[in-house]
Order: sequence, then structure tokens, then C-alpha cells
Amino acid sequence: VENNPYVAPLAYATTSLILMAFAYSMVYIRVELFGVTSVLSLPEMMRLLIYQDYGFLAEVMFVLTFGAPVLFLLLCLYVYTALVRERAYPALRFATRVLVRLRHAIMVDVFFISTLVAYIKLSSVAEVEFGSAFYLMFPLSVMLIRTSVSIPQHWVYYKIHRLTDGDAVQSASDDKTCCSRCLYFRDKDEQPCGVCGADLYRRRPKSLSISLAFLVAAFILYFPANILPIMISSNPTALEINTIFNGIVYMWNDGDRLIAVIIFSASILVPVLKIIAMAVLIASAYFKPPMSASKMSVLYRITESIGRWSMIDVFVVAILSALVQLGFVASIHPGPAAVCFALSVAFTMLSAQSFDPRLIWCGLPLRDRKDRTTG
Repeated sequence: VENNPYVAPLAYATTSLILMAFAYSMVYIRVELFGVTSVLSLPEMMRLLIYQDYGFLAEVMFVLTFGAPVLFLLLCLYVYTALVRERAYPALRFATRVLVRLRHAIMVDVFFISTLVAYIKLSSVAEVEFGSAFYLMFPLSVMLIRTSVSIPQHWVYYKIHRLTDGDAVQSASDDKTCCSRCLYFRDKDEQPCGVCGADLYRRRPKSLSISLAFLVAAFILYFPANILPIMISSNPTALEINTIFNGIVYMWNDGDRLIAVIIFSASILVPVLKIIAMAVLIASAYFKPPMSASKMSVLYRITESIGRWSMIDVFVVAILSALVQLGFVASIHPGPAAVCFALSVAFTMLSAQSFDPRLIWCGLPLRDRKDRTTG
């Protein structure tokens, strides 16, 4: 727990909300192409995507860069205000559970990097100038990350439980079950968990089935995501239809090798490695793990954390589609692969979150365990 366990999260969350208010009310970017100028804020970019019938990309942008962060910050203020005032506010445990889970859906930092990638793509053919909102995105990203890491859920649940005069700390024993949310040991017959209010179980019910279903869906969608066009560019003299890989090759040959490496890592390398890693983790629950439990746990934590960066390509397509809409002069449109790729990334993230990491530490393969039906 930090030196200022109450003040720090409240300060970070308040600062983040103030930065978001300015970032979403000021000019984000200005683009001049063929004598036509587009001056856009973040809400205006979303509005243009909806107006062009690209509502899915607008929804992805809204949820991951505004909706989830704002809800996360408001819940942080709600929970920590209750702790400071030592009051058991209504639905406090539920608010904490949502607060913790929303961490994975905050992608302001990914959007910031995506803007830089879009800038490099556009700067060779257009005059691009960043507005004040863009420069606020970096400190906002830092504040959001700082807010997230300053919330130790184990300690928060303990403090909330203390408000109700309960004893959250119990010794581990055969008749106790460790809650997967708050990480406290509770009586195995207790339902739900008396500390955090989540469902209590030794193994997450249907964990492997659900995780495998999400993984298979992500694997299937990954093929059209790479085969179908992800971005269609047009001007009076040419029409370019790019897949993810064609776009990477074009940027490499055009001299933008750093961007090509970033897109290749985010759109091809990371998704493939994450699918393979999740397949290994799921298979290890059924058969003998290829590595020690500690190394498998590291593999799981890395797999769970890096998947969000695959959204870079989706954000780049959304940004360019909003910025370059100049009628017959020039335009950029998202291809069908953008939806497939976004869903594939989302399903791999859900696969990792559905997997019960406690299966890694079980001594026997799942097929030899008595509790195999609950896995």
C-alpha cells in the first residue's frame, strides 16, 4: 500500500477527470490536404464516424477512450470517498468489483500512440497540426495509469469489510476457499464471498470452456482480419486497398520502418503470440504443463496485459477515417477487416480474463482431478 493510500488515488482520479474535461472540449488535431482543412475535437471525430456509418469504430473509440475511463474514475472517487469518511455507501463492494475490472478497458495510452502512428502516415501528404487536446493526452494517460496502480484491491476490500465490523482475515486451511476477486480465504460453504460479494468457488465454473470458446472465436476472426481490406484510400488518381500485411510492407518500403515495426508487432506478432500462449495455458490445464507453475504464471500475466496494444491498428483506421473525408479530393474508409480484427482482439482479451490462473498451480492434469467438471 502506498504512503498515502487514501489521498493519492483521490488526487490522481480528480486530476484525470479535469484533464479529460479539457481534452474532450478542445481541438485535438488539424489536417490540411489539397487546400481543404479539417479541425476536429475527439467528440467531433466520433460524430463523423457515426455520420459515415462507421458506428462500430465510433463505439470502440468512445468506450475505450472515454466511457470506461470516466466510469473508472467516478467509481474510484465513490469508493475512496467512502473509505475516507468511513461510511458504508450503498453497493460499495459492487462498485469496487466493477472498478477493478474496468482497468483492462482503459486504452487512452493506446489511442495516444495510435495518433502518432496516424500522424506519421499523414504527414507526408498533408499538413498536420496537433491541438491542445492532443498534448493533454500524454499526462492523462500517465494519470490514468497512476490511478490504476494506486488501487490495491486486496487492501480496499479489507477496508470495506472493516466498515461493517467484519473479519476479513482468515487462515488458509482445507475447509477454506480463496476468493479469486479479493484473494481472502473464506469458509468453503460461504456464498457469496463475505468480503467482496463475488461468487465464491475453488475453481471458476466452466473457466476452460468459456476461455476456449473465446479463443476459438478470436482464432477464426483473425483470418478474415488479415485477408480482407482493413483500409481503403482514394484520391483522383489512385485507389489503394490495403490489408494489414500489405500496409506494413508499404510503410516499410516507403521508409516508415519504425511504424511498420510497431504495426507488425501490434497487429500480427502480439495477436499470434497471445493466441498461442492462451492455447498453451488451456492445454496445460488438461495435460502436463511444459514449464514450471511459476513460469506459466508469468506467461499468463504477460498474455493478459499485452493484448490491449493490438488495438493500435483499429484506432489508426478510426482516426484516419475521421480525418480524411474530403469528398472527391481524397478519402479514407475502414474495410471489413477492421471489425473482424477489433473483435478478435476483444475475444483474446476475454479468453485471458475467463481463464482461472489457479489451474496453473494444481498438481495434477485436469483429466485426473476430481473437480474436473467445475474447470
